[in-house]
Amino acid sequence: MAKNTVSLVWDLVKPFADELGLILWDVCFEKEGANYYLRIIIDKEDGVGIDDCVNMSHAIDKPLDDADLIDRQYNLQVSSPGIERKLTRDFHFDYAMGENVILRLIRPCDGRREFNGVLTGYDKGAVTILLEDEIEMTAEKKEIAFVKLDDFNM
Repeated sequence: MAKNTVSLVWDLVKPFADELGLILWDVCFEKEGANYYLRIIIDKEDGVGIDDCVNMSHAIDKPLDDADLIDRQYNLQVSSPGIERKLTRDFHFDYAMGENVILRLIRPCDGRREFNGVLTGYDKGAVTILLEDEIEMTAEKKEIAFVKLDDFNM
């Protein structure tokens, strides 16, 4: 099976993030309107600053051009995941265990799509949160629109 664009870019830029003392949080390749965006999302223990983004951008710009992994024109953006970071990869859930999160389902469950609670488990794509009423709720990633940190309730 051939690797997709995101996986290829991840493999290319991860060593640069490591070398700069950064965590490669995510890679996204998305079309918005008529434009394509390659978003490299970085983090580090004490938070990401503008210099980290600039340094990462400079480090990966030429290697990305040289590797020619993307067959169309795109805009490169390097940023932090932000305080309400989305949790998409397995290691994101390990990072956020015990934190307050917002979980939005693709389809409503009992008339609701959005739930707030504490992330208490993640196993093979099943996300478990403890709701306010002390009830645990588990949903499969394929049923989830997104899970992100809940900045309001942290």
